[in-house]
This record gives sequence, C-alpha cells and structure tokens, in this order.
Amino acid sequence: MDLAGAGLLLLLCVLFPLCFVSFQMHKKRSHLPPGPTPWLFLGNVFQKDVFPLANSYKKLMKKYGPVFTVWKGPKPMVVLCGYEAVKEALVDHSEEFGGRPLIPINYRISKSLGDSERNERKWREQRRFLLSTLRDFGMGKKTMSERVQEEAGCLVQEIAATKGQAFDPTSSVFSAVSDVLCCVIFGTRFDYKDPVFQEHLRVIDDFMNFLHASFGLIYNTFPKIMDFLPGPHKTLLSGCEKLFACFHERVKAHKQTLDPENPRDYIDCLLIKMEEEQNSADDFYIPEEIVTSVFGLFLAGTGTTSKTLLYSLFVMAKLPHIQAKVQEEIDEVVGANRAPNMEDRVRMPFTNAVVHEIQRYEILAFESMPREMTCHTVFRGFTIPQYTMVIPVLSSVHFDPLQWENPDEFNPEHFLDEKGEFRKNDAFMPFSAGKRACPGEALARMELFLFFSTLLQNFTFRLATDDTERDLMSSFMKYRTKGIYPQIQATKRST
Repeated sequence: MDLAGAGLLLLLCVLFPLCFVSFQMHKKRSHLPPGPTPWLFLGNVFQKDVFPLANSYKKLMKKYGPVFTVWKGPKPMVVLCGYEAVKEALVDHSEEFGGRPLIPINYRISKSLGDSERNERKWREQRRFLLSTLRDFGMGKKTMSERVQEEAGCLVQEIAATKGQAFDPTSSVFSAVSDVLCCVIFGTRFDYKDPVFQEHLRVIDDFMNFLHASFGLIYNTFPKIMDFLPGPHKTLLSGCEKLFACFHERVKAHKQTLDPENPRDYIDCLLIKMEEEQNSADDFYIPEEIVTSVFGLFLAGTGTTSKTLLYSLFVMAKLPHIQAKVQEEIDEVVGANRAPNMEDRVRMPFTNAVVHEIQRYEILAFESMPREMTCHTVFRGFTIPQYTMVIPVLSSVHFDPLQWENPDEFNPEHFLDEKGEFRKNDAFMPFSAGKRACPGEALARMELFLFFSTLLQNFTFRLATDDTERDLMSSFMKYRTKGIYPQIQATKRST
C-alpha cells in the first residue's frame, strides 16, 4: 500500500467513528427532551453554562422547561427541575425512575459496590436487611437517641477544649457523627484523636469532595481514559485501598469471636446472614462483598450528615439573631441542667424549623448520584429510553418559587404556621423521595436535631475572621469550592 492509500485508510479510521458517534447522538437527541447542544464525544461536561448544574439549572430550566437533557460525554442525562416534575417522577413513577446506573468511581473501588446498585433484586434484599438491622440496633428508638446524646456530650467537651480560640470544626464534627454509626457497624466508638480513625474520616471526606467536584464529574464521564492519567483520583483510590484493608482486618477479627446467638453489631449480623444464605441459589450475600457493604454504610452515614452539621454552625455564626432565638427557645424548654432529647423537638418548633431550613437552603450535589430508567417511559410527552440516566435536581425543589415564599431568603418561617407551630412541606426532599430515598433518614434527622440543639445549648458560635460577603449562600460556597470550612470560635455560654 502506498503512502497516499495508508493516509486515506487512517483518515477513514478516524472519520468513521466520529460520524458514527455523531449520528448516534443526533438520533438520541431527536427523541429526548430538548437541551443545550453537546460537543462531539465530550457532551456538555466542559461547558461552564451547563455544569455544574448547581450554577446553571435555573437558566436551563427557564430556556428548556422543567425537563431537559444534558450530555455526560456521549451519554444523555435527563434533568428534572421543580417540585412538580421531581415528585411526579420519583413518587408517582417511582418504579420507572427507580434504577441506579453504574457509577464508575464506585465500580473502580469495588466491583460489587457498583453491581449491587444495578441488580434490582439484590438491592431490594440488601436494603431490607439494612433497615431491619438498623432498627434492631435502635434506629428510631430511644436507645439510639441516648447514644446520639452521649456523643453530642463528647463533642461538647472537644469544642470546650478550644477555650474560645479559633479552630476548624471539621475533624471534631466528622468524628462525632461517625462515632454514632461506628457503634452500630463495629460495636465500638473511637477516640477523636485516634490517628487511624482520622485517616478513615479523611478518606471519606476526600471521597465526598471528589464526587461533588468537577474532577469527579470528568472521571465518571471518561473513567477508562482517566485511569491512565495522574490526578486526585489516584490518591483517592490509594486511600480507599488502605481503608478496605483495615475493614478486612476488622471483619476477620469479628469472624474469630462471632457468637451467632448474640450479634454485637452490623458486621456480626452480616456474617450470620451470609452463613444462613450460603446454600441459597441467590448470591445476595457473599463474603467478598461484606467490606463493600461496610464501606457503603460508613460513607453514607458519615459524609452528608457531617457536612450539613458543619453548614449549620456556619449559618448560626453568620446569622447571630437566628442563633440567639434558637438559644432562647432551648433555654426555655430544656434549660441548662440536662441535654436536649427527641421529645423536646415537638416543644421546640423554631429550633426544628431552623434545622429544616438549613437543610433546605444547603446546595445539594446532583450529578454524583443519578437515577436510571428501568424501562421505556413516556414522561410529560417525552419518551425516555430504558437505562437513560436521570438527575432529579433536589435543590430546584427546595428553591421552587411555587412552593416557598421568597425561596432565596434563609427564613425558618418556611416551616412555621401563623401560630408559630412547626409545619411540614411536601417540597422538602433533602433525603430524596421514592424507592431510592435515603434508608438512614430517621437516624440523620435525629443526629441533626440533637447535635445542633446540644451545641447551641452550650456555645455561641461566630466566625473567626471577618466575612464581608453578605449573601449567605455565596459566602458558604466560596469556602466549599476550596474544599475547606471557615474557622469559628465557640464561646461557652454561662449556665
């Protein structure tokens, strides 16, 4: 073959896949909801007016409506905005919108972590087992409430040790929230200064930040390419390997001391369940997956609640008049001689409303945990094919002007009626909705109320440095985009 022929062949080898991908994308676009024009191969990932959706969904929603399509590389993602569209999909059509696509970073860390999300029967069985086990260990009961109260007391002692000096609350808050779950998973809590424990929490924090960052979006879009390139994903994967190794050692120790008649924690329950199911035709519980299950629970039960609690301290420091009103209610209902409990929540409508408003006002990640269509579905006039990724933008529900009065304003009265009593709002979805709603919602609600009220009972918080940014959301996002939290000062309240 001469040089010209070889060049022509090479050109055809390049043009054919380009044309094929272009044709496929054009064919899919003609049937999907409208949306911004994607770039070939890259989709909309590198278009700043599209991603991150936290910054762009309002403009896109105004242009294309509450249901539109964005492209994650060559794959489309249908985006749902506003309470009505999200509720119709996740609640009214919960089965159709109830799948979970394979998340590349999860699959890279552990294949079973990705596989179990996509196997419907396996996911249902494991979710049922998780909820049952959590209830057995006190979730939603007084025993768990008392456990959270004890840990809140430990956190108070840790913060009191700062003696009013500026400090970063991240480590202490992560440790306290994680220790509640560690008692369930491992049967023990850890000292906040334990270096191994802190390393575990660092990996969890890095994982959460990775999922929410632009680099995480890029990795999950082009995982096969990114695996050959350097970057923060390499550090994250290395940290996860070490974390898995530690979990393996704990599982091994549990096996050696296991008493099937007296399970001590979640790991024991998993080991017993695997023993019972070892001759079953199903592979819902296999030894290779136990560490993955522990990692998933540890991640879900630590990351989100910790970050929300950190955000609550930032909000109180920025809004001292709200902080003072919360403290006034705590003093009136609880006093200073005992710790707040869950029974107090009914008698503390303003504090309860503040906790809910903090969750409503917090910007949530959208792209990191999409849904997936389980079948071809006609939704609002559009045919969405099976296996299409779907992103319900929960923050668009929380800032929906049809559901909230002045949604851009932080206002606890969004959850108070004219008599000052707490009122629910169906457009409050921090734990998602439908079949994929967070299974640990009850525990997270308990932790947020008890930690928040206990901290405000004991301390007054303020920012350690001047923050000239008047807008609450812009001020917090300034810190969040840097992956850090502002230092605060905690002044002990007089009793």
